Amino acid sequence: MSLSPDQQRLKERFDTELGSAAYDESWARMLKHSPEMFAASLRLTAIPKRSSHLSPKIQSLISLAVSASSTHLHIPNIHRYTRAALSAGASRAEIVETLCLTSTLGIHASTVGVPILFEVLEERGEAIPKGMASMSPQQLALKQDFEVKRGYWNALWEEMLLIAPDFFDAYTEFSSVPWTNEGGKGVLEPKVKELIYCAFDTAATHMYKPGLKLHMRNVLNYGGTKEEIMEVLELATLLSISTLDVGLEVLDKEMGDCNGVGS
Repeated sequence: MSLSPDQQRLKERFDTELGSAAYDESWARMLKHSPEMFAASLRLTAIPKRSSHLSPKIQSLISLAVSASSTHLHIPNIHRYTRAALSAGASRAEIVETLCLTSTLGIHASTVGVPILFEVLEERGEAIPKGMASMSPQQLALKQDFEVKRGYWNALWEEMLLIAPDFFDAYTEFSSVPWTNEGGKGVLEPKVKELIYCAFDTAATHMYKPGLKLHMRNVLNYGGTKEEIMEVLELATLLSISTLDVGLEVLDKEMGDCNGVGS
């Protein structure tokens, strides 16, 4: 696609702010269809890059978590941010661990559903006793195992442990892989793991407030800063641009545009 003088200036600004390697078909398509939105999207994207409280590698892994979460699964951006992470020096093991951390999102079916189940049972006069005093020795041992492997405990897990200890035990193993593999502690530092949880919990495709608050607290407990957390929120906000990534490609196909955007 040949660029007008104004579009060329925007492309040069993009190369300066984000790097020429970040310019791909999705960005080129946006520049073709809406230079104004391209400029606004570039400005929004550049803010966390410029503040850089997190390294380019960690920023890319955070963005990968948002894109690869089961509530989004935006394949073009999974490619985009995997490529960016590798370019920034991420190892295969770090990318795999990011995906393993992100795969835990599904447990929120239970962390949301179990308290509601307890409420319904109570309304029917079939309440299950709550609290640590109601736990068997086996359940207390499972709680301790979770604390050892995951490094924290929160009351939101208690009801699941009470009603479904075998499932809770299996989830502890599933969710602990990134915390216990690679020599017993994983490859990413605990603070970064918790930032990844924050990323997919806060994303507009999920917005899971209990988990977000919990993992923000864990970030700070591991020595993270409010600026790092804010940068994760900024990176997660960029999910909005996926609408243009997908929609403009569809528009080109429906209009029978055979000229492409990369030439």
